[in-house]
Amino acid sequence: MKMRIEATIKLNRIPDHIRKQHKGFREWDFVLSKHDHQTILQILIDGRDSNAVDIEGNPLPTLVYLAREKRPQHHHHFKAGSMNALIRVSSRISNGPIILNVDCDMYANNSKAIKYSLCLFMDEKKGDEIAYVQFLQSFDNLTKNEIYASSFRVLQQLELHGLDAIGGPCYNGSGCFHRREALCGKKYEKNYKVDWKKVSDTKADESASFLEETCKVLASCTFEHNTTWGKEMGLIYGFLVEDIITGLNIQCKGWTSMYLSPERDGFLGVAPITLLQTLVQHKRWMDGHLQVFLSRYCPLLYGYKKIPLKLRLAYCPYNLWAANCLATLYIVVMPCLCLLKGISLFPKISSPWLFPFAYVAFVHRAYSLNEFLWCGGTFRGWCNDQRMWLFNRTSAYFFALFETILKLLGYSRLNFVVTAKVSDKEALKRYDGELIEFGATSPMFDILATLAMLNLFGIFGALKKIILDVDEDLQVLEKFGLQTLLCFVLVTINLPVYQALFFRNDNGKMPSSVTYKSIIFAMLA
Repeated sequence: MKMRIEATIKLNRIPDHIRKQHKGFREWDFVLSKHDHQTILQILIDGRDSNAVDIEGNPLPTLVYLAREKRPQHHHHFKAGSMNALIRVSSRISNGPIILNVDCDMYANNSKAIKYSLCLFMDEKKGDEIAYVQFLQSFDNLTKNEIYASSFRVLQQLELHGLDAIGGPCYNGSGCFHRREALCGKKYEKNYKVDWKKVSDTKADESASFLEETCKVLASCTFEHNTTWGKEMGLIYGFLVEDIITGLNIQCKGWTSMYLSPERDGFLGVAPITLLQTLVQHKRWMDGHLQVFLSRYCPLLYGYKKIPLKLRLAYCPYNLWAANCLATLYIVVMPCLCLLKGISLFPKISSPWLFPFAYVAFVHRAYSLNEFLWCGGTFRGWCNDQRMWLFNRTSAYFFALFETILKLLGYSRLNFVVTAKVSDKEALKRYDGELIEFGATSPMFDILATLAMLNLFGIFGALKKIILDVDEDLQVLEKFGLQTLLCFVLVTINLPVYQALFFRNDNGKMPSSVTYKSIIFAMLA
């Protein structure tokens, strides 16, 4: 198997001698485009066959290859459409009561993950209420100090655990065990009980070849027409975050969910290794979250009298992350511009009104650092986390907000962008060395570089006031002390940006065009 995988990766296609062994692979020889083809379905291993055993004689589970039908004239609904086709086909072939969904870049890391989730589903007191069990999303390629803050350390280890008490966490799209009935639209009833002995004996009696032919229609483009698939059944269509909206819809039908993070991670995936990949991924997430909040599925309204008020409110901070860009842009831009113009925004250093500002700033950062360290992070990791919050809010979240507004006005269409997780060896080497990868032109980089230059000019302006006005330097610090400190903090956070703009010579540096534009835009401002 190792040799097969290595050969496939090297050739960038399935080797000919393997293609000949499986008719499902051979059918692709007659397909002109991956966006226009018939349903391709093959039962590779039939778990009912007594000969389906491994080299030690242990029985193997049923393994099915499915490529659903795609036609240019029919919307395929991205990941949600693929999942729904798999749900229908699997219900005909194996009809297992529990469904595990894992993204293509994730793999099982804990052999007991299934046992842990089944313990929750089969719990005598609360198990029948649970619709899905969401595992912690972890990655196997994180650096020691998490240069792109991809793990959401505090959110996953603290916040999502807390949601178990008020109805359960949201569905995160991968590493999740689902109850088939709940995923297929069933509403929870108070006296609902599962007969696990009866449920476990629901396999089809037909031959594998018969099932292959009869199941193809379940994955056709037209099967869902005039049905509730994508509306009330399966994953919900029309949203960039189909997982979030599906989980909310299930909870609004009376089901609960559970969050599970065993000591050994259940599943591991691949985190983005360049800054642009990270920003693009965050933009899609925030675009989708805000889209949910501004739709009829807004948790505050859609969940009214269906889920607890606390759970409805718990969805809102994530739904409104994109809107946070406005406040962050204000605090990054206005104090700096006002400092250059000689306009004071904060109380003087000697004023007692300075204390509330200083208290909030200090205590909030200290609390944030304590949380991060308690969750197993490092001080440098926390600094990187703060930097990425700034980068995301001033670029990815801003574009997500702007694009969502355009969609609401009818000027833009839903576009599902798959985050690339593959980079060249040099980029990977820089990532392992915890050096931020720019190396591409992007409007998001234009914003980051311009804001960094603007705050650098602000520091220069403050130093100019202090140096030139020798007699009034104490008055300048008295009046603009907090603004100068804020600019200094922002400049410190942006040190990797200045390094990429002026000092780096590798391919991960900021492109020259971005450097020129950022200087011009900052000077104009």
